Amino acid sequence: MNVTIEISKYPLNEEYIKPIKNFIDRINTTEGIIVKTNATSTQIAGEYDFVMNLMSQEIKCSFEQFGKSIFVMKVLLGNLIED
Repeated sequence: MNVTIEISKYPLNEEYIKPIKNFIDRINTTEGIIVKTNATSTQIAGEYDFVMNLMSQEIKCSFEQFGKSIFVMKVLLGNLIED
């Protein structure tokens, strides 16, 4: 089953660009998914279990590396990037 996740990150510190860019850069190095980034969010499409595990790992890594942030996610059934 394929899904598309739309995710936005809001770091809770004054230097917000580096944590956001780091998160997006790490996602972009992952094979097996489709990534599309715009000014307000990043869309990630791929197999459900793979994408959800990836989000869990990358959010945890982001918390460990940069501290408090807010992540807002929308999860939709299907690959909406290619549809």
